[in-house]
Amino acid sequence: MKTVGPRPRSGETLGTFYRGRILVLQKRQGYRFSVDAPLLADFIRTRKTDDALEVGTGSGIISLLLGGRPFRRITAIEVQRGLAALAGRNVALNGLEDRISVVRTDYRQFRPRRKFDLVFSNPPYIEKAGGYLSRVTEKSVARHEVRGGIDDLMRKTAEWLKPAGRACFVFPERRRKDFLSAAAANGLRVRRWRSVRPRVGAPANLFLVELGLAGGRERGEIRARGRRAAAASGAPRAEVMPPLILFKRAGEYTAEAEEIFSGRHP
Repeated sequence: MKTVGPRPRSGETLGTFYRGRILVLQKRQGYRFSVDAPLLADFIRTRKTDDALEVGTGSGIISLLLGGRPFRRITAIEVQRGLAALAGRNVALNGLEDRISVVRTDYRQFRPRRKFDLVFSNPPYIEKAGGYLSRVTEKSVARHEVRGGIDDLMRKTAEWLKPAGRACFVFPERRRKDFLSAAAANGLRVRRWRSVRPRVGAPANLFLVELGLAGGRERGEIRARGRRAAAASGAPRAEVMPPLILFKRAGEYTAEAEEIFSGRHP
């Protein structure tokens, strides 16, 4: 049940999601989340005993969208002061303070005293030297790898996960080789994979992936293959889900996309 909480301040908007079940404050001129966030939230499978970690929470949107799902608690970390404060207000606005806590920190320096059942992130995935940096620093840090890249994220994920833990991410298809190479180099294997296509017949532009720690001998074999072999192999043997198609030919959302954006999970 939502409680009376923060209201939009100057330069902010208040949006409703999942048919009004979730309220989200965002900055008009700062970083605003995109379609990636609800796609990842839908892809994540939670368990009622999960102690979870979100890396780079932004406004808190993915943790908020998981708010009605089973989990024990989520620690949502965010490096940018303004976004961390906004995420905290969003958590309060949705009455989730007892289940979600926001911590302002750089994930590269985050050293919790425990391991996690679930790690998830919609990270910055534009190469540091790729594209144009926004004049708005908040947008640049949220979208570009100026404070850590895929290798850093995979290394830390491997450190944070429990032996049977899961890690879920969304990335653009063009970063597939980089992602798989970094995952393999850190002893992580693909457990579940789903491509996202804008429409039928179009190539994938995003992928959703769940990783797990490779165990013992398998971990050594993955590392021994090296970066080149891992990148060339594509997604290793895993649960490969049917592609998610976002739009019909007429430009309307498909039935599944509509369900996702409406919050099909309880």
